[in-house]
Amino acid sequence: MSGRLLRWVGTGAAVGALLAPASPVYAAPDPGADTGERPVSELLTDLQKLYRKAEESTETYNATAEKLKEQRAEVTRLNGSLARARTSLRDSRGAVGRFAREQYQGTTEISPYVRLLLARDPQRALDQGHVIGRAAAGRAATVKRLVGGEQRAATLASKAEVALKTQLSLASRQKSARDTVRGQLKEVEELLASLSTEQLTELARAEEEGMATAQKRFLASGSLGGAGGVGGSGGSPAARPPSRQGDSALDYAVKQIGKPYKWGAEGPGSFDCSGLTSKAWEAAGRTIPRTSQEQWAQLRRVSLRKLRPGDLVVYFPKATHVALYLGDGMVIQAPRPGARVKVSPIAANPLRGAVRPDPAESPMKGYVPPKLPRGALKGTDKGYASTRAPSA
Repeated sequence: MSGRLLRWVGTGAAVGALLAPASPVYAAPDPGADTGERPVSELLTDLQKLYRKAEESTETYNATAEKLKEQRAEVTRLNGSLARARTSLRDSRGAVGRFAREQYQGTTEISPYVRLLLARDPQRALDQGHVIGRAAAGRAATVKRLVGGEQRAATLASKAEVALKTQLSLASRQKSARDTVRGQLKEVEELLASLSTEQLTELARAEEEGMATAQKRFLASGSLGGAGGVGGSGGSPAARPPSRQGDSALDYAVKQIGKPYKWGAEGPGSFDCSGLTSKAWEAAGRTIPRTSQEQWAQLRRVSLRKLRPGDLVVYFPKATHVALYLGDGMVIQAPRPGARVKVSPIAANPLRGAVRPDPAESPMKGYVPPKLPRGALKGTDKGYASTRAPSA
């Protein structure tokens, strides 16, 4: 992505120094406007829609990348099994070949039954016949292994071929998803580059005011289960401690504050939203799904009134954004391209709900909230947003 997009409207007037000033606006002027420029509210709506589409495509890319990773592992596993099956088959064919040669070379010998009839010591002949029988049984087992080995090798070869075709199909889908994200982010960049410094400042102000209003209303609704703490919010860390794993996940996330957002990234130098949450919980010793949509679909749902630090807060109707709950009505998140991992109000984006990766674990005793680095609250808070305020 172009360096022009390394900062966004959340940085206020400083954005003007990074983007082309006073260029024509991104879309056609509103026919009903006298100035020839679209209202800031419309620009903000368009920009948020573009970001939201990019987020959805990013999660599609992430999901495909995970499937491709699993498929590559499956292809490797099948190829290994096929190689072993072919080695075993080669050994069985060699053994059968030796038996065939021995049988051909021994066709003039007297049969074990005739030797038994002519033997001076019938018991010894019977013992020899038993050995011969065992040898014959061994040869039969070898032939059986040969037949079974051929069938197994053929089955594995067919599965490996199908798995490889699936891998190639996923790789194609991944490339398509990647190209879609790049195209959508280019639209964002073009829109931002078309705006003047004044327009960018107004966008920043409108977005910040909308987020502040949404946060105030959300906290006043009591959706977090009480009042108190920072900004009069409920669910403070002191009243609702995390599990030990939740504390570890939160500690990891805090250490990532300040690192840039990059779509498809899962550390260590940059993250997208679900890359941050999945790696934080991986660092805590618990593997969770890679994408926000799968996190929402597979992890245990938890009421917002029972949120505890370390829980995952999921946003937007399609669950395309996610953050870690910090406590006191705040989250740690990787907001969007151009932003950095930071602490944000929980209501910065429209809430879908919350999930808990470790529902069976009890809250820890003696919890001490993590110390936040300087600038943890600095920067844009909005993810890929609609203009609707979050619902409880």
